[in-house]
Amino acid sequence: MSSAPMKSQLCWLVDNVSLDEMSLVTSGIAQLSCLLLSVSDVQYGGLGSRVTLTCGGVHGGSPVEWRFNGSSVPAGQTHKGSLTLLNTTHSMEGNYSCHDERGTLLQSIKLRLGHPPHFVRVSCRVPNHMNIYCSWVQTKTTHLPTIYTTSYSVNKAREVDPCKQEDIGVNECMITNPPFWTSKVLVNITEINPLGSNSTIIQIDVHELLKPDPPEDVRVLQVEGQPTQLLVQWSCPSSWPAKILPAFPLTFSLRYRPIGSSYWSTLETEENTSLKIMDALVGHLHQIQIRAQDALINHSQWSEWSHVVEARPWIQPWEEPTEELLDFSFPFFNLSFPVRTTDKSPDSSLHQNGSLGLMILLGLFAAVMVAVLLTIIALLRVRQRKQDNVKKQELTSMVKMKSIPI
Repeated sequence: MSSAPMKSQLCWLVDNVSLDEMSLVTSGIAQLSCLLLSVSDVQYGGLGSRVTLTCGGVHGGSPVEWRFNGSSVPAGQTHKGSLTLLNTTHSMEGNYSCHDERGTLLQSIKLRLGHPPHFVRVSCRVPNHMNIYCSWVQTKTTHLPTIYTTSYSVNKAREVDPCKQEDIGVNECMITNPPFWTSKVLVNITEINPLGSNSTIIQIDVHELLKPDPPEDVRVLQVEGQPTQLLVQWSCPSSWPAKILPAFPLTFSLRYRPIGSSYWSTLETEENTSLKIMDALVGHLHQIQIRAQDALINHSQWSEWSHVVEARPWIQPWEEPTEELLDFSFPFFNLSFPVRTTDKSPDSSLHQNGSLGLMILLGLFAAVMVAVLLTIIALLRVRQRKQDNVKKQELTSMVKMKSIPI
C-alpha cells in the first residue's frame, strides 16, 4: 500500500489550511484520513461489496501467496499479486498477509468492513437564551471508526460557525450566544468514516424549543395562625442566570392538591419567586409543584414540573393533624387562580372542571326529561280512557231509549 505520500499530503492540509479556506466537512475528512493512514496496515471496505487487497512488497510478476489469519487463500482469488474478495461479509474481516515463494512475509493487512455514513437523528434543546444543545444518534451502524463535524448557520447565511463539541465520543455539541433577532437556525451534523461522509441538516426554531429547566429549591412554609394557608418559595433554575432575568423574565405556575385527590388547583405569577396558597384543606397534607416559562415568548415551552414537595397547613398546638384520606371521587370543579403578586389573595371565581360533572348533569337532566315524558303519556292515556267510557255510556243510553215503546 502506497499510503505515505497520501498521508503526508492530507496531514499537511490539516496543519496548514484554516477553516476560512476549507469547509468544516472537508476539514473533518482530512482529519479522519490523516488519523487512519497513520495505521498503514489497516484497509477498509464496504460490506457486500468487492474489495481488492494489494501486496505492496511484490516486484514485477513474482508469484505471491496470500494467507488469511495464517491459512492459505485459494489461488483463484489472486491475480498479479492482488487478492480480490467478492460479496464481503463480517466473516472476511481479519488479518491478511502476502508471502513470496520462500514464504517470506512481504506485507500484512488488517481488513475492516462496514457501511458508508448515513443520516443521523438530531434533537436540540434550548434551556436558556445563551446556549443551544444538539445531540444525535446513528440511524445505521457503520461498524467503522467515525467522527463528526458539527456546524450551524443563521437564516441560511453563508457564514458557518462551529457547533462546539467538548467531549470526544459524546455525540453532543453546543451553540453559544445565538443571535436574539432570529429564531431560525440551521444545524449541520456530518458523519465521516473511511468510506465517505454524509450530512444531516435540520432547521430548528429556537423560540419554539425554548424550555427552561424546572425551578429549584422549592420550600413550603406554614403561615402561623392561618390553617388554610401555605407559603411557597422557590429559586429560578440555575441554568437561567440572574443576570439575564431583567431582559428575559420568567413566568411561574404552581399546582397543589391534598393527598388523595386526583385534581390539581393552580396559581400563576410573573417574576415573583413566592406564592401564598389561600384555600388549603385544614389539617391535611398537600403536594406542591412549580414550573417555569419564558414570560416574553408565549409560544415557548413550559418546563417540566419540579419535584413534589409535601406540606401541611398550620394547626392549633392542641389539635391533631388529619390523617384520614377524603373521598375526592366526584370533584366537579377544579380551582384555578391567576395571581400577579404574592400579597394579593387569589380570585375566588370557580372554573368548571369539565367532562365528569357535565356528563353527570346531562345524565340527570335526561332522566328527568324521560320521567316527565312518561308521566305526560300516562296522563294522556288515562284521559283517553275516560273519554272512551263516556262515549260508551252515551251509546248504551241511546240504545235503551230506542228500545222503549212509545
